[in-house]
Amino acid sequence: MDIKKEFDKTVDDVKDTMDEAKHRSKAEAEQTKRDVAGQDMTATEKAKSAAKEGANRVEADWDKTKRDVRDKI
Repeated sequence: MDIKKEFDKTVDDVKDTMDEAKHRSKAEAEQTKRDVAGQDMTATEKAKSAAKEGANRVEADWDKTKRDVRDKI
């Protein structure tokens, strides 16, 4: 593999790693929000929070998958 391709791969890996960490952090924050607020949240608020958490976990998994696929190419 030439140096430019290796450099570009590394840059993409770092970006995806940072994005994954950001999304996992947001997902954990939503979970914590529900744990702390608990009974004070309405069912709608809980559902929206759970949906946000799920979406962030999917985005984090997508970022990880991109890195995994890139490593296999």
